[in-house]
Amino acid sequence: MTAILDTSFLFALADDGDRNHDRVLAVAQNLNEPLLLPGVVLPEVCYLIASRLGHQAMRQFLSNLVASKTPIEPITLTDLARINQVLEQYVDSELDLVDAAIITIAERTGIIRVLTLDRRDFSLVRPKHCAYFELLP
Repeated sequence: MTAILDTSFLFALADDGDRNHDRVLAVAQNLNEPLLLPGVVLPEVCYLIASRLGHQAMRQFLSNLVASKTPIEPITLTDLARINQVLEQYVDSELDLVDAAIITIAERTGIIRVLTLDRRDFSLVRPKHCAYFELLP
């Protein structure tokens, strides 16, 4: 089963001073399933790493990502329409574009496992393809 990556998981993985680093690292080390990185996550996580941990840390993150050969999944025009539906459906919770894109890509690809620390948003949403997302850690 493939798991989809969220910004919060990747940032905690990159920041060994993050309070969730050990939990995230344990999950990352014990996963034997393929991972999928939504393309919209990449600029967000790189910005956070560069602004909080420095440019060298961001470059190291990118080097590690290349070495991992994790596929990067783009959003399509059809995805944009669904992203907008998700944002409209959950307007009161003010989901952001990246979370709505992760939900949409997960629906399109049939992924139910989300690697995230953002339990509020991903627990709130009811995806089209399953009753709920399985959230790790």
